[in-house]
Amino acid sequence: MEYTIDIFFAQTWYDSRLKFNSTMKLLMPNSNMVGKIWIPDTFFRNSRKSDAHWITTPNRLLRLWSNGRVMYTLRLTINAECYLKLHNFPMDEHSCPLEFSSYGYPKNEILYRWQRRSVEVADQRYWRLYQFAFVGLRNSSDVARTQSGEYVVMSVFFDLSRRMGYFTIQTYIPCSMIVVLSWVSFWINKDAVPARTSLGITTVLTMTTLSTISRKSLPKVSYVTAMDLFVSVCFIFTFAALMEYGTLHYFTSNRKPRRPGADAANAATAQRSPTVNVRTETSLLQMSNIAPYRQEENCAYECLDGKDCAGFFCCFDDCHSGAWRENRMHVHVSKIDSYSRIFFPTAFGLFNLVYWVGYLYL
Repeated sequence: MEYTIDIFFAQTWYDSRLKFNSTMKLLMPNSNMVGKIWIPDTFFRNSRKSDAHWITTPNRLLRLWSNGRVMYTLRLTINAECYLKLHNFPMDEHSCPLEFSSYGYPKNEILYRWQRRSVEVADQRYWRLYQFAFVGLRNSSDVARTQSGEYVVMSVFFDLSRRMGYFTIQTYIPCSMIVVLSWVSFWINKDAVPARTSLGITTVLTMTTLSTISRKSLPKVSYVTAMDLFVSVCFIFTFAALMEYGTLHYFTSNRKPRRPGADAANAATAQRSPTVNVRTETSLLQMSNIAPYRQEENCAYECLDGKDCAGFFCCFDDCHSGAWRENRMHVHVSKIDSYSRIFFPTAFGLFNLVYWVGYLYL
């Protein structure tokens, strides 16, 4: 919320008391003469600190014309306030003002006026602006009304646009890569609990670190910036990838074991299986103990207690029997990883499309 500028500040006014008749039309006195004449009490209204340059001699210039015209210039380094609105950070644009006026003379005593070529800037190749690009400048005049009177306020506005290169390298690309890294768990076997758990926790902790680092270069504002939104959504994606495996592991590991009664019934059925006589040309072969064909081994499991597919979603592989209800959506738990491989990249791609188009072009 502050910027530093080095300026050559020039003021010109007329003082009838300094008129003179001479063959010389211009006098160039020493800068020490400044303290012997009247000069405007100009001050910078939005400055936090201002310094004049005194090395090796005072950096100021005084010129006197025979018609009473006075020109006074000096070199100043000013730290001025610039209240930034960071809602679109780091794609934000700002207009930083430099305001000055008379401290004790109202407008009926001193009336400031801009010259035709009032503000000039140095060659931009020598500007030390690493995060901003200089767009242009403009100047204006206004009147400030206070209890002591009305004062003419002169303002110069420096229009700046922030460069995104630093934040793209330090924040946007790492966050996007961490999100893509969290999707690797969808291609790892669901039984590899240590691998998938450690990958999910690592990506979540890394996103937490990146979000903390990204806020260190910002003032402590209470609203959400564009970078905060991007980092938060990336954190949600990595956290959702971890929760996806937690859900998958819960529904695939917490099943009721096969009922003992079912095993006994299968054994009894096998014992009561009829004998099948197969006649060939030479002998009669006797085949017994033919067990009935079971379509799916997993169907011997039951659903969890209270989870009999009565809800809208049926998320159990074993609910293929009478527990199935009409108008229910049946989702195979074993295919959640397959769904995630498509859903997560698609959702993240759509978010990036809306995010960049919204902040850069709208």
